[in-house]
Amino acid sequence: MIYKLGTIVPNEKLVYVLLILFSFISVFALLKIFRNKLPADQGRDFAFNGKLSRGKARGAGIIFIICFIVTSLLFISVAPEYLAYYALIFAGMLSGYLDDRADKPWGEYKKGIIDLVISFLLALTFANFNPGLLKIDLFFADFNINKWIFIAISTIFFWLMINATNCTDGIDGFCGSLSINSLLAIIAIGLMSGMDEVHAKTIVAMIFAIVAYLWFNAEPSTILMGDAGSRAIGLFLGLSILKTGNMLLAIPICFLILLDGLVGIFKIILIRFLKINALKNIRTPLHDHFRKNKGWSNTQVIFRFNMIQAVISVLVIILIK
Repeated sequence: MIYKLGTIVPNEKLVYVLLILFSFISVFALLKIFRNKLPADQGRDFAFNGKLSRGKARGAGIIFIICFIVTSLLFISVAPEYLAYYALIFAGMLSGYLDDRADKPWGEYKKGIIDLVISFLLALTFANFNPGLLKIDLFFADFNINKWIFIAISTIFFWLMINATNCTDGIDGFCGSLSINSLLAIIAIGLMSGMDEVHAKTIVAMIFAIVAYLWFNAEPSTILMGDAGSRAIGLFLGLSILKTGNMLLAIPICFLILLDGLVGIFKIILIRFLKINALKNIRTPLHDHFRKNKGWSNTQVIFRFNMIQAVISVLVIILIK
């Protein structure tokens, strides 16, 4: 079934109402019940104002990602393709949660390898179930590519999405609001491009799971998503982009997420492997640069980044309509 604007029948409207309510209420209730069972944040030594998060409940991603998966199983799909997606998103969440709980944070290489394995498995799953979407769309022309080349490119793509999204989780409400911003744009494009109804519903379920989490994560927050949330959201964002049939849409639709996170990754690569410190005057992640070097408040960073992303997304939607 293809999901198009204006074609939702009354029974489907009821399904949407139920999945929205279940996603939001389950996350809200379980965060209130289990917040004291979550690990306490240790603060971050090198992040700007990183110590302010010390003692807050961390790892809330385990709750809202599990609620998202349960919502999807109850109201959306138990097809093999989506069961595989849920399992891999759960794996991404679990690896992040175990790191959140660890007395000593996992090393970069350990986390990077785990992310890479999960990214490869997600790319392989997507390629096997979506043979018609194995292409690179340059907007003016699209090119079908070999399955294994697509898997290799998608693996790198998912890995970058995981790590870029993870980097944005440094200010109360920042990662969640930017992710919702991008997901709303993806579903709007999906309405025009013929995204399958199943995935459109999963986006709705994820949005309202994050909305419920943001109730507790709005500044001053009491709960943090941790790597458990940001890594799973990064995987889901990447998967949702691929479901539009155009991987390159990630560049404008997730522009601020990618920019905020990947500038830091690029800086580390230059310093560690090439011994070049070309970005020495830029603090990373980029949101810390604007807070520390430009004097922006947390609220200014969140609103300005989201406003810029919204403008970019709307322009893209207009141009490809």
